[in-house]
Amino acid sequence: MSGTGLGWSQGDRAKAAAKLMVGWVALLWLLEVVDVVSGHALDSLGIVPREPSELIDIVPAAFIHFGFAHVAANTVPLLVFGFLAALGGIRRFVAISALIIVADGLGVWLISPAHTNTAGASGLIFGLFGFLLISGFVERRAVGIVVGLLVGAVWGGSILFGLAPTQSGVSWQAHLIGLVAGVGAAFVFRRRATTGQRGALTA
Repeated sequence: MSGTGLGWSQGDRAKAAAKLMVGWVALLWLLEVVDVVSGHALDSLGIVPREPSELIDIVPAAFIHFGFAHVAANTVPLLVFGFLAALGGIRRFVAISALIIVADGLGVWLISPAHTNTAGASGLIFGLFGFLLISGFVERRAVGIVVGLLVGAVWGGSILFGLAPTQSGVSWQAHLIGLVAGVGAAFVFRRRATTGQRGALTA
């Protein structure tokens, strides 16, 4: 049936993934422009730990940044990781991203140092890295394994550096929780074999 995800070619999936991630990143830049023009009014949407009223900022915080340099640093990895993850399906990608954003935001709210304000897409980025790194192994898919190995080889050093607790002004907690959430998402949203495939494997 045309118009469904099952009827999409790889080219269709790639175009949809590219459009989604370009739009996503464009939104981040637009929000930062609004933030600057408004005198950084949007910075208040970051997460201040253990303040009950801050729970409503868990999702918005993933879209807010502290300056253009902050957005720029997140742009390329978000484009790359998001595009690769979205190739598996847009709805699945949105669900994966939602799980990572919510889990990361809650974790930051719970364990980040008091009187800090955490915002930015890096928690999602670390989550998508974790998802891509292991999803191929979880699903036993050769292409996914290759993608995970390539992503790990290219970005692994930067990810490890981002987990170091010695960096001033960087929320290693958000990075770590995002990474763990992404690994969890690989299990929660793993593609399951069809009935026929399960029968063949267990016969």
